[in-house]
Amino acid sequence: MPKSLPIPRPLTRREWLLGGAALFASGVPAYASGRRIRVLLLDGFNNHDWQQTTRIVQTILAPTGLFEVTVSTAPPSPTTPGWADWRPRFQDFDVVIQTCNDYKSDAGWPDVVKADFEAYVRKGGGVYVLHAANNGFPDWPEYNDMIGLGWRPKNYGIAVHIDGNGKIARIPAGQGDKSSHGPRANALVHRLNDHPVHQGLPRQWMTADLEHYSYVRGPAKNLTILTYAYEAKTQMNWPLEWVVRYGQGRVYVANYGHVWTGDVQPLTLRSADVQTILPRALQWLARRPVTFPVPSDFPTATKTSVRPEFEGIH
Repeated sequence: MPKSLPIPRPLTRREWLLGGAALFASGVPAYASGRRIRVLLLDGFNNHDWQQTTRIVQTILAPTGLFEVTVSTAPPSPTTPGWADWRPRFQDFDVVIQTCNDYKSDAGWPDVVKADFEAYVRKGGGVYVLHAANNGFPDWPEYNDMIGLGWRPKNYGIAVHIDGNGKIARIPAGQGDKSSHGPRANALVHRLNDHPVHQGLPRQWMTADLEHYSYVRGPAKNLTILTYAYEAKTQMNWPLEWVVRYGQGRVYVANYGHVWTGDVQPLTLRSADVQTILPRALQWLARRPVTFPVPSDFPTATKTSVRPEFEGIH
C-alpha cells in the first residue's frame, strides 16, 4: 500500500478563487515550494473540442503555482504543413498531458514522434491521458500497453468492471460489448485504494456531468484501478481512473473532462473534484510529493460541487 503523505489544510472557497492567495508567502503557495513541474500539453486533433479543453486545463492549473505548461499542437496528418517537422522534446518535461484522439479520422503522429514518446515513458516519464485521448491510436500497440484500457471494439481485448462486492472482474475479448457510453449524468465515485493521488479524499463523492465509458478494453497489463462508478446504460460499475506502469514510466488515465463541440463552460471541468485531482495526478506523475490541498468545497457523497464559470472561456 502506498505510503500516506501529509495533506495540508483544505483551502476555503475564497482562497481557491484567489488562487490560494491567502497561503502565499512571497507570491508562492505554501504547497508549491520548489521548482515548478514542467508540463507538455499535446493537442491538435480530437473528435471533442480540444481547443477549449486546452484553454480550460491551462486555466485550472495556472493559479496552483505548481506548473509551467507548454502547449505543442500536432499537425493532424501528413498533408498538413509542418507535420514531418513536428518533434516535441519530451525529454525536456516532467510530465505530458495527452489529449490527441484520431477516432474516425486520418490524423496521427509521425512514427519518429511515436518512438520518442515510447522511449520517454519507458525511461520514467509521466503521462496524463485526458478523457477521449484513450480513444486514440488503436493500431499503436505500445500506446495500448501504456493506457491499459481504451475505447475499442468488442473483440479487441479485456474489459474490466467492478462487481457488487467491490471486486475487480475481467471480461474476455468477444464477451460483453464494445466500448460505449450513455447520457452524461452526475455519478457517485467510489475509491478503491489509498493511492497518493487520492490521499485525504473521501471514500465516495459525487462528480458532476460525467460521460462514463463502459467496456473500455485493452491489454490491461500492469494496471491499477483507482475509482469506479455505476453506469446506468449497462447497469454495471466501470472504472473512472486507473494507472499503468509502462517500463519505468507512470501513466494516469481519467474518464473526467468531456468537452463536446458546442459545450459552454462544461460542468465536468468545473467540478471541484476534477479540479483537485488534476494537479494532484500531475504531481504524482512527475514523482513529486502530492501536496496540492483538498479544498473545503470538495463534493460529498450526496452533493456535487460545481465551481464558478471560467473567465475568458467561451
